[in-house]
Amino acid sequence: MKNMKKPTVFSLVREQSMFMTAIMSLLTFLSVLTLGVALSIGTGVLRWNNQWELFATVQVSGEKNIESVQHIIKNNSDKIESATEITSKQMTQLMAPWVSGGNVLKNYLPKMWEIKFKTKSDLTEIGKKLSENARFLTHASALKTSTAAGWKMILMSSLILILTLGAIGVCISYIARNTAMLHKRELEILNQIGASDGFIAHQMQIIVGKISLTAAGIGFMCALPFILMILSTAKSARIGLMAMMGLSGFGWLCLILLPITIILFAVGVTHKTTTNILKHS
Repeated sequence: MKNMKKPTVFSLVREQSMFMTAIMSLLTFLSVLTLGVALSIGTGVLRWNNQWELFATVQVSGEKNIESVQHIIKNNSDKIESATEITSKQMTQLMAPWVSGGNVLKNYLPKMWEIKFKTKSDLTEIGKKLSENARFLTHASALKTSTAAGWKMILMSSLILILTLGAIGVCISYIARNTAMLHKRELEILNQIGASDGFIAHQMQIIVGKISLTAAGIGFMCALPFILMILSTAKSARIGLMAMMGLSGFGWLCLILLPITIILFAVGVTHKTTTNILKHS
């Protein structure tokens, strides 16, 4: 007899239980999906920046300036990992979709180098020298628009996540309040026989905890294929910021912890709501 589990004093009616499981599953699905997207884009932005932060392009015209630039590059070869000169033929091919003219175009094209520096301090130091004779453009600054778009997408995903968690709190609070009203008679009897508010709130926490556990599992398992599909689609792009998207070990850990956090959040909201109802009843 001592090992028998204590049954809950009351429970949600079947309709309430089904509704709460369904809405919690949906909200958990949205939460995991939006967090997965936000983390994937964030990883992409960081990889994108790390990939290009040591690269710069030098554009120069005029024989005198060209000689000066070549001299600076040569004298600082120990600080430069690679310096690739972009030939007129390569530039013509790059410009072909927008400009036609063949040999005429060559007369207006600047001399260009793509340089990869060994450190950021080297990039800054040599960049100042090159800027006196040429147009010095870091890849990071040239790609600021793409990076800014990535951060905006992360911000939007984060806002959706916050709104979803807020909706979870509202739903649980409403269901806990509604359940307390439905079982008002049972609550009065429990109070009369000396049951504490904490005991009654604990009963509600057990009910909500079981439903949240089921719903969190359903929501997470439904969101997982969508996240994997998004990552697979992004990688197939092969170029640009999308191709850099992905989830690190820390990202996957965050995704796994999110449903657990939602369960704890749901149980906490239930305790607070039930306690407030009992105090004012």
